[in-house]
Amino acid sequence: MRIAQVAPLYERVPPARYGATERIVHYLTEALVARGHEVTLFASADSLTAASLVPCCPRPLWHDREVTDTLVHHVAQLERVAARAHEFDVVHFHTEPLHLPLVRHLNVATVTTLHGVIRRRDLGALLDVSRDAPLVSISHAQRGCAPHANWLATIAHGLPLDAFAPGAGHDGYLLWMGRMMPGKGPDTAIDIARRAGKPLKMAAAVHPGERAWFDERMRPLLARHAGCVDYLGEVGGEPRTALLRRAEALLVPIAWDEPFGLVMIEALASGTPVIAYRRGAVPEVIEDGVSGFIVEGVGAAVEAVARLPSLSRARCRAAFEGRFTAARMCEEYLRAYGALLERRASGQEACREVRDEAGHEAGHEAGRAASHEAGHEAGDKPVRTTPAPA
Repeated sequence: MRIAQVAPLYERVPPARYGATERIVHYLTEALVARGHEVTLFASADSLTAASLVPCCPRPLWHDREVTDTLVHHVAQLERVAARAHEFDVVHFHTEPLHLPLVRHLNVATVTTLHGVIRRRDLGALLDVSRDAPLVSISHAQRGCAPHANWLATIAHGLPLDAFAPGAGHDGYLLWMGRMMPGKGPDTAIDIARRAGKPLKMAAAVHPGERAWFDERMRPLLARHAGCVDYLGEVGGEPRTALLRRAEALLVPIAWDEPFGLVMIEALASGTPVIAYRRGAVPEVIEDGVSGFIVEGVGAAVEAVARLPSLSRARCRAAFEGRFTAARMCEEYLRAYGALLERRASGQEACREVRDEAGHEAGHEAGRAASHEAGHEAGDKPVRTTPAPA
């Protein structure tokens, strides 16, 4: 199958540090290539892939100080995709859904995985006018504000089996990891760790849009609790995997409806249980009492920390292997692509049948019109139906 993967341009594929969507695009792209498919990746020029790479910007937009408007670069990327759409069987978008009103004009099967929160007054308005665009959700919870959209499947994220490895134990610290923003609850994580009497390590990216909030809210907290909170900044590579592997638990005290939460399955793959608030996709990822604890509020989270010895790190890893591998994700996407192509083929066949039927009916109409016109031309004379004598 000839497949185009269209990645966001904010980070390279795979990201050097933070970048959940670009990481998933990488895992899916490499799995498809390994299965023998002909894959083309539209991404930043420094991306690393076994697929054919179409560079759409010199470097990731969030790391290019000369870039002030990321929108125009994604529009230019869309033009590159449109120009080559005829080369593919399926074009798979992971980008901001600017393209949705245009996909019907690409004359190729397309699917869009929505990786973010769907807000009814924002993205919902775009889905209202693009109801025929096939979509994939990353959790059932994500669909809540757009049940009417053209959902093709729900496909949970997956990781390669060897991307993370469980350790023999832990070093007794709690971990908060992700993007430094209010909805992710970094300030709440500090409160939980402090009340539980546990050291906390924090590994987080601070994006320009959250810089003011970080300076106003988080810097004072980090300074006040410097003795028990170790803020490491943005961490990637082996130091990141080691942080996950050696943590006693990952804290996910989210204050928003998380559409998936990739860091949770990264923790499970590392054998590390998760303590998370019951929001968004959390109940679809964490098995309460098996791979972690699902709680509501700081007090319940502190009690969950005390119950961590009752959980098995081996069962956390088993939960990952049973539900969240890249191989499973790849297989489900291939089934979705197949369904798209079947739907497209049957739609084209239906169009041909309509055209054939219309042409057949037009032939009858033309014949009747010709006879009628001949009658008028001949006046009251009978219309000759056999050749005139020579």
